[in-house]
Amino acid sequence: MSDAKPVFELFVLGQHIPINQSIIFQWTIMVAMITISFFLTRNMSMIPKGKQIWAEYMVESVNNLVKENMGKKYLKFAPYIGTLAIFLLLMNLFDLFGFRPPTTDYSVTLGLAIISFIIIQVNAITKNGIINYIKAFFHPFSFMFPLNIIERLVVPISLSLRLFGNTLAAVIIIELLYQALNKATEALNINIPFLQAIIPIPFHLYFSIFDGVIQMVIFVMLTMIFIKITAEH
Repeated sequence: MSDAKPVFELFVLGQHIPINQSIIFQWTIMVAMITISFFLTRNMSMIPKGKQIWAEYMVESVNNLVKENMGKKYLKFAPYIGTLAIFLLLMNLFDLFGFRPPTTDYSVTLGLAIISFIIIQVNAITKNGIINYIKAFFHPFSFMFPLNIIERLVVPISLSLRLFGNTLAAVIIIELLYQALNKATEALNINIPFLQAIIPIPFHLYFSIFDGVIQMVIFVMLTMIFIKITAEH
């Protein structure tokens, strides 16, 4: 797991709130996303050009993703799905800069999964009404109530553990590789660490970039699927 030792503490309402590395990285990503969004959407015109083309391309891509997987009536979830995808992707790629991704901290993945879980349940209640929402727990038979409750509650656990476990495993493999290369460099008495500079490249391409993208896609796709099937159950 990531280093849970706080970097500093905030003193709010008489309470000391520890701020660890993963929280700082998330704040950094949020500031970067807000800054880039503000830059891309300044001085927009009816005829797109320059940076506006990229902004509209990204928005259209997310809209198409939601329409193809959830349907046109779920297009209102596109802002959340797009923000979630970019946020997860940037966190997963932190490994490329020599830091453990925030997604190797289970509190981070659990927090994101709980947000998705709340959206899933609120959407189901809004669409079907609270009475029909409760009735769904007794469908198709009353004795299925406990199983249906477990089925709903396991969603945030499944989402968070899948992302946390896969990201942490990839990071551990990369760290073990660097440790092995350091020992090989010492054993061969090589002054220049060219082994660490060359050999890890394909491993970073797979475990840092490819796996990071795949884990983001899986989390986002499952979120879209759960929103749709829970509302229509």
